[in-house]
Parts: sequence; structure tokens; C-alpha cells
Amino acid sequence: MSSKLVACTFGFLWALGHGLPQVATSLTFNEPKFDLVKNAVSSTTTSAISSATPLLQNFAVYPPVTTPADDDCTVLLMDYHFAYSYGAPYVGTYTPPNCKFNRVSMNFTVTSSGRQFDRLALMYFNDTEVWRTSTAEPTTNGIVWTYVKDMTEYMYFWNSSQKLIFDLGNIVSSTYTGIFNTTLTATFFTAQETADSADLILPVSARQGNNNKGSVYMIPSANATNTFTIPRNVNRAVFAVSANGQSTEEFWWANVLQSDVESFQAVDGTLYGFSPFREVQVFIDGDLAGVQWPFPVIFTGGVVPGLWRPIAGIDTFDLREHEIDITPWLGVLCNGEEHTFEIKVAGVLDDGEGSGVLTETVGASWYVTGKLFLWLDSNSKSITTGAKPLALLPAPTIKTSQKLTTDSTGANETLEYTIDVTRDMSVSSLIKSQAGVGLQTWTQALSATNYGKYTQYGAVQQNNQTTHGKDVSTGRTPYASTYTYPLYALSTYLVQPDGTDFTLDAQLIQGNDLVITGSSVFPNGLQPFSNISSASSLVSGLSGTSLSTTLEGTAHYLSGPGGSSGYGSTSQVMKFYGLSATNNAIDTELYYRSVAAVNTTVVSDVEKLAGKETSFTFNGALPKTQGVFGISSSKEATGRGLGSVKEDLISSGH
Repeated sequence: MSSKLVACTFGFLWALGHGLPQVATSLTFNEPKFDLVKNAVSSTTTSAISSATPLLQNFAVYPPVTTPADDDCTVLLMDYHFAYSYGAPYVGTYTPPNCKFNRVSMNFTVTSSGRQFDRLALMYFNDTEVWRTSTAEPTTNGIVWTYVKDMTEYMYFWNSSQKLIFDLGNIVSSTYTGIFNTTLTATFFTAQETADSADLILPVSARQGNNNKGSVYMIPSANATNTFTIPRNVNRAVFAVSANGQSTEEFWWANVLQSDVESFQAVDGTLYGFSPFREVQVFIDGDLAGVQWPFPVIFTGGVVPGLWRPIAGIDTFDLREHEIDITPWLGVLCNGEEHTFEIKVAGVLDDGEGSGVLTETVGASWYVTGKLFLWLDSNSKSITTGAKPLALLPAPTIKTSQKLTTDSTGANETLEYTIDVTRDMSVSSLIKSQAGVGLQTWTQALSATNYGKYTQYGAVQQNNQTTHGKDVSTGRTPYASTYTYPLYALSTYLVQPDGTDFTLDAQLIQGNDLVITGSSVFPNGLQPFSNISSASSLVSGLSGTSLSTTLEGTAHYLSGPGGSSGYGSTSQVMKFYGLSATNNAIDTELYYRSVAAVNTTVVSDVEKLAGKETSFTFNGALPKTQGVFGISSSKEATGRGLGSVKEDLISSGH
């Protein structure tokens, strides 16, 4: 039977499935006082699913986090089942424990069974977002995953009682039955290495905490602006921005140039546009202070779901925030008056002739919040002064190209397009505080390229993207971050002539290379190794960290009236090093992991901690396919995006 090829973008590549029982190990390295933990499972949460049920253990590959071996000061923050929770987050109260501590780690463990989309989750203290994560897609037999996170940078909140809001919007219906059963705990302890946590944290958010709601802004429908006064004795200020696309913007990196959106007839009539480039912008009193070129997060239902069982995508369980040093603005911000902070998201509007400009809007939607980390002089009467910073903010250089070919009938058959964006910016000012007078400078140098290609009348799509960036803060508290985000994705969407059977195929290679030196607001990953005896000697004198990880995978999905099936194979390698204090060069391997999985089964797992190796190899018979939920229509598989709960509500009749 001949096949019909239909245009499709990554924004639509969406299907549901369920996995098979996994045989794997959870590797834990024990020390007399501290454990390095990754995949511990909470007995409280797993009790929500029968102990006789074989659970598929999903996991993320990330450097280990320190937790005391005795766990003698652990607080239960949340034990909650997220069922019909859209617009109804968990609301509780956190009270500081009766123990001494200078560090905090958090454990989030979840089980779920049935059918469900993956969902975005945001945790707040009052109006301030403190963590952003997402869920794995459940299986019929049930899944479980745990994420352990260092939360020491939020000591300002941990030291006093807070309203805790955990917003995991979900719906259940006769079709989508998956409930997320969650347990969230925090462990408090004292470690050798203390953290220079901020004295004050102020949110830039929708500020809905008093209404027991989440405080995220959804751009472009919302204006992400807050106006407030900061203390006059601030000596350091860092703005952290959290942003990711949803719905038509979830796969922004696979969008086309705006002049090409009508090249093929996709599921909704046009392709998603504003180019495969996004810039998250932070403004102070209307002036640009810094930008984030976002990491292309791919959630656990993205592209083809078989890619993500059991290995989750890079950063999907812990969406990384971006920090922008705004210390050069303190001469203005500490004048005792109100100041406005705003977050925007821009794409590119091309002219169809090789160039373009940044847009004032993008598709729906970007979920954004921000916050100011502020460090104060010990003298409360001290006043920080300085002139308005000198800002060198030339517009980015934007180059585009496109080529459209047609067949003998005049129908569009192939589309090739590229975009190349570079940007350099700096902000500097002479700032006087209690510590003295010094020049504070923030610089960013960024470049991004994306090559996109559609063939076979839009049924096959390829994207090859790389983002490079370097952020540097010089002055009283130096900090530097260098990052590279390579991504290659190839997908095919094939529909049979009768419209009942369709297939999804994908090949994906994604990486994240991140080097951090100096005083990062967020933990740089060295802290765990300084608190265990086998690694403490390795980290003394190190100046920073280097993380390099690459994930590769292929997956197939077939759906039709006769049944559904799938296949997935994924591997990931992570290398985590300490940097030499002499020249910031890669110096010491602290952690290494190489793991591979085929059809929900881990087939190999090699892990090294400070030279100590543990390995696992699966010797049994591998399943030939992944069990999947039957989906009768291509729209059900391809017309959704993570977090698109409003669409789910409509389709379920609510």
C-alpha cells in the first residue's frame, strides 16, 4: 500500500506509550558521613502503587548531590497526589527544622501509572519560583523516578517559615488516567564548605502566592513586569531568569523562518515561525541588562516518546536557570526609588532576503519568572552609590537564507533554511559600597546557528543547531560561564492513505558543555566532593567545574486500529571535571557515567566517582518492542505539547 507524506513540525511530535519492566541498578557510593545519591526511591510514594507491580525506574544522568548518610534532620515538605490539579496547586507551610544547618538538599520522588502526558511543575516559596521540573510519561504498570537537588542557594527562605506552593497542572479523564503521586523532602545538614547565600531574594513574578496560585508569567499574553524598591546597602546583585517554551513554542529550535510558515500544510495549516532562534531578555527601567539564549530542553514525550524510557532528556528533571550579574546597576538601583524589572522573549522576523530583526512577540507560550539575589553590606545604614552604567548593546547580527523547491505540479517539495545570530554586549559602572570603590562589568558574547531542512513535502524534518555563549562578571565577585548546546534532530511523520495508520521515526543527538568559574549563585557541583573523604583531596584548590554530556537516541512509533508498537534506544555519556586553579584548564575527573538503554531496559551502566568504578551489564533477553498505548488518530499523537492543559481540558469536555 502506498503511503501519504504529511508535513509535521517537532511542535506536533507527540505520542503516548508505556514501558516494560526494567532490570537495572541504582548506584550509590557510601562514605562514613555523606552519601552521593541519585536514584533513591521513597517508600512513601511507591506505596501508592502495589509493591507487586514492576515499576519502570526512570532517571536523569547528572552529577551526584551530597546528602548525610544518617538523614537525621529531614523534613517532609509534600506528600500529594496530582490528579485534576490544573489551576489547583499543592499549598503547604514550611517550618525550619530544629537542627543546625548550612546546606540543604531536596528529594523529589514520583510514581505514576496509566496514560498521561508529561507535565511541567514549578515550586515556589510564596511568590518566588525556586525550582522547575517536569514529569516522565507513565506506563500501564507504573513508573518511578527520583531527583535529588542541592537547594543551598535558597538559605534566605530555609531560615524562616514559608508558604510552599507546588504547581503541577494535570488532568485525569476516562482516557488520561495517570495521577502523579509525589513525595518531596528536604534534608538539612552541616558541611565543611559553606555557601555565600544571598541575604535577600526578591521575585519578578505574577505574585499570586496570596491567592494560593502559581506565579509564572505566560509570554506573550502576559506582561512580565514587576516594580519595587530594593535596599540601599546592596553590594552584589544577580538576576536569575527561568524560562522555557510550551505549546507552539516547545520546539522553538525546530521552527521555520517567518517567511516560510506557509511552505507546507501542517496539522494546523501552517508551520510554526518566528525562526528557530529565541532570546530571553531582562530589562531594568526599560534598558537591556542581559540576555539568555535558552537550552533546547526536550521533555519526556518530545519528538518520539520511546527516546526517553528510562533515560530522561538533558535538564528535563531540573530546568537550569540563567544568571545575569546586575551589580553594575547598583548605583541606580540603590537610590531609594522604585525600579522596574521586565522579562521578554524575542524571536526573529526575517525579510526573506537574507536578514532579519528581533521580534516583539513570539508564539504561545513561554513560561517565565525571575528573581533578584541580593547581598547586603553589614552596615544597614550604608548606601551604595554609582552612576548609571555604560552599556554597549549593539543589535545582534542576524543572517538568514532559504531555498524552496517544487515538483512538476508546482507543489512545494523541499525547504532549506538557515539562521546565524551573533551578539556581544557589556555593561559596566564604578560602584562604591561599604567594601570600597571598584569597577563592576558584565559582558556576554553569544552565537547561534541553525540549519533546517524539510524534504518529501514536509514529512521529513532535519535540524542542526549549536549555541555558544560566554558570560563574564568582573569586579568584587568574579564569575564566568562558558556554554555550548549542540543539537541534531531528524524526524519522519508518515500517514497511510486511509488516515488511520501513521508512524513516527526520529534520530537525536544532543549535548551540553558547561564550564563555570568564580562565584556562581547556583551550586557548581564541587560541593559534594569536598565533603567525602575519598574525593576531598581532589577538589582542594580547584577553581571551577566542567560538565560535558552527550545523549544519542533513535526511536520508532507505529499506531493504527490494529494496535500500536514502539522502539527506542538511547545512550548518554557524562564527564564532570574540576578545573585547575592555575589556568582554569580541565584538571581532575570527579565523576563519569556512561549508560545505555534499549526498549526500557538498561543494558550497560558504567559509573566512576573520583576514580572508583562501578559497572553493570544486562545479560538477559531484550524486549523487541516497547509496549505502547493505542492511539487511533494522528492528531492525538502529534497535536499536543507539554503543559498544554487548556487543550486537554477542551478535548475532555471540561
